[in-house]
Amino acid sequence: MELCPWCGDGVLSNHKESVYWELPDGTKAIEIKETPSKLCSDCKASFQTEDIVKTIEDQLFLINTSILEKVIRYEELLKKERLLKRNYFDFT
Repeated sequence: MELCPWCGDGVLSNHKESVYWELPDGTKAIEIKETPSKLCSDCKASFQTEDIVKTIEDQLFLINTSILEKVIRYEELLKKERLLKRNYFDFT
């Protein structure tokens, strides 16, 4: 059982939702539908885990965002062809 990091009381459950993300070059924001998220049973906070955030940010950095749709499903985003094999600027 995972407790909410925001309120400390509610139990987290998995769900999917639309999120809005600014592209790395700052040219536009996109909607990413069906993004894996967590939802608190008590305070109703909804958020993405650090792993999901990193996955989205890395993918947006590695693909050609100039031809990216304004609305895309999470799984479709991850299937986009990468220009680089990995994020060479991530030193973590």
